[in-house]
Amino acid sequence: MHDVIYLDNAATSFPKPDLVHDRMMSFYRTCGVNPGRSGCDMALEAEHMVSGCRRKLSEFFNASLVGAGKKKDPDRLVFTLNATHSLNLILRGTVGPGDHVVTTWLEHNSVIRPVNHLVKLGAEATFVRPDREGFVDPEDIRKAIRPNTKLVIVNHGSNVIGAVQDITAIGRVCAEAGVPFAVDTAQTAGVIPIDMAASHVSFLAFTGHKSLFGPTGTGGICVADDALIESTMWGGTGVKSAYPYHLEEYPYRLEAGTLNIIGIAGLSAGQDWIAEQGLDAIRRHELELLAILDDGFRQIKGVTVYGPKGLDRRVPTVSINVNGFDASDIGTIVDVDFNIVTRTGLQCAPLVHDHIGTSPSGTARFSIGPFNTREHVETAVRAVADIASRRN
Repeated sequence: MHDVIYLDNAATSFPKPDLVHDRMMSFYRTCGVNPGRSGCDMALEAEHMVSGCRRKLSEFFNASLVGAGKKKDPDRLVFTLNATHSLNLILRGTVGPGDHVVTTWLEHNSVIRPVNHLVKLGAEATFVRPDREGFVDPEDIRKAIRPNTKLVIVNHGSNVIGAVQDITAIGRVCAEAGVPFAVDTAQTAGVIPIDMAASHVSFLAFTGHKSLFGPTGTGGICVADDALIESTMWGGTGVKSAYPYHLEEYPYRLEAGTLNIIGIAGLSAGQDWIAEQGLDAIRRHELELLAILDDGFRQIKGVTVYGPKGLDRRVPTVSINVNGFDASDIGTIVDVDFNIVTRTGLQCAPLVHDHIGTSPSGTARFSIGPFNTREHVETAVRAVADIASRRN
């Protein structure tokens, strides 16, 4: 695997830091029991680890304060399986028949499909279209809000074209309209700083296996203190077992059953690794490589690069097509001939491709992570140049 150039970090970050592997193995060998289910030392240690991870992530996203001069409530950080699970819980817990939801053409199917199912059940939805570079005008969000709008939900960073939305401006619009604001941070958590309080975010959905460097099967929701959401999943919590209904207090309100504690241990280690490296340093490194990759692709005759031209409002993702080649063929050639891993097709975001004119075959997507090097991206540029030269 050391010869593979992995440029599919938008799907899952790889490799993970050694700290993550080591922490998961060590924790599961010594404390792999149910947290909060008994008073034994192992269970208490497991609960301490889970609570610590809640606190780290709550602080990482700057969840809103409980009150003036009070500390954040980390229990409003709840764990899920992934961002898709989180987004379903948010949508099903806030939007019902007769309600209206505002979203965008930039969404992943983890939002598009739940919204469409809610519409089938009697809700209404408006999909706001971005501009040519992929940016949503906050005023278009304002215009889409109706008296029965119960939620605005926006993709922070596109997994196809890399455009990063101004969630602070959109959040301000939502706050002024009195509408809860949910943000899908699957592509941005661990990539760029996110401040829930400053951006008026009610619900922040995140996944652990991308740029937070946790394992697959981890994710969560950070719920602002003034945000209201109904529980839609019920079961055991380990506390108040005689009570006949699911508990309303956090974190139990949105959690049921045994947590993925080995995954949370890895996610906690990922937070520690980010803190050690520094989020700004990670961001600088990825943007430096993005500049080389993006500029290199744009200089190749016959290559089309999609998305914003600047670097300031982007995640390190570049989608391209090459004249005369299907997107899947590009992925196959760079894999077989150059040992480069990419992602091709619609990337589970069909409306973006409709918007940029790449349906139905999609694009070849190259996405950078902190373990990529200048040599990696320069090799990718040479590979695409070689492909383009075969038809020019």
